[in-house]
Amino acid sequence: MNQLDESLLSAIPPFRRLDRAQIREILDLATPARFDERQAIFEEGAEASRFYLLLDGVIRVIRTTPGGDQIIVLHIAAGQLFGIAPALGHDTYPATATAAGECLVLGWPVRLWPTFVEKYQGFATETYKVVGERIDEMNNRIVELATQAVEQRVACALLRMLNQTGKKVDNGIEITFPITRANISEMTGTTLHTVSRLLSAWEKQGILESARRHIVVTDPHRLVQLSTSAA
Repeated sequence: MNQLDESLLSAIPPFRRLDRAQIREILDLATPARFDERQAIFEEGAEASRFYLLLDGVIRVIRTTPGGDQIIVLHIAAGQLFGIAPALGHDTYPATATAAGECLVLGWPVRLWPTFVEKYQGFATETYKVVGERIDEMNNRIVELATQAVEQRVACALLRMLNQTGKKVDNGIEITFPITRANISEMTGTTLHTVSRLLSAWEKQGILESARRHIVVTDPHRLVQLSTSAA
């Protein structure tokens, strides 16, 4: 990883409390890898052999229910660690991580985790902050599923993706990774038919545009209103 400038990582966890020499040490131990869309980086239940930093792209985190259904529990944007089973005290991966689009990652063997935690001040604490944020997001999702109408849940899911990866385009704000209506149904605990009906209605109302597995929100303010009211 000699080509990667350590200054590019200095503002993101878990590196933001480290100096450039320390970041260089960590990078020199990393192995880069590229994953195609829908390719699994690791599978739920597999032995946790490596942990990763996402340099570019979006990771889709999927859990499988006892009945065999797959649920998208969250998305991870570039600049974050993932597969950090050692930070959770796990020997296996608690979920499957797949590439939502083409992804570039750095990976380290899990045997290096305790070394990094001990040697680099702030590495662990900054990582645990990210873990806490993800737990908060998942708790919010549980509350949504228990208390909100379907329309609100779908609007909230779209807003989360906008906040994570939204890019300003001529006609609105685009979710920058491929997302299907089936993906949205898995995220919101509803049926594909219901998601299709809602998105089609919102397209007619000028709230969003959906085509070729990409969504552009053309009226973000209206989407926020929908997320807070079932009206």
